[in-house]
Amino acid sequence: MDRIAKLTEMLSESPSDCFLMHALGLEYQKIGAWDMAKLQFEKVLETNMNYIGTYYHLAKTYERLNLNDNAITTYESGIKIANELKDNHARNELQMALEDLID
Repeated sequence: MDRIAKLTEMLSESPSDCFLMHALGLEYQKIGAWDMAKLQFEKVLETNMNYIGTYYHLAKTYERLNLNDNAITTYESGIKIANELKDNHARNELQMALEDLID
């Protein structure tokens, strides 16, 4: 069974599992299914806004979809959450990606 099918099946049993949603979004990114990736990453943050790694991947997906304003907002939101969580690594990664986008 391919990864997307397996993750989808697992999500049907645990629909609010952020790890599974995030993993499915990554699988969609790998095959260039950007709209599907976007939906999965947005679901993660709707379920748990502190799932910090998703901000980067959602913003990158927005970039691929030429939704740069959404990407900027997502990076900024992720930086705010990273600061609240005292996650310096995530904050720095998000900050660098934001600067790359706006430069």
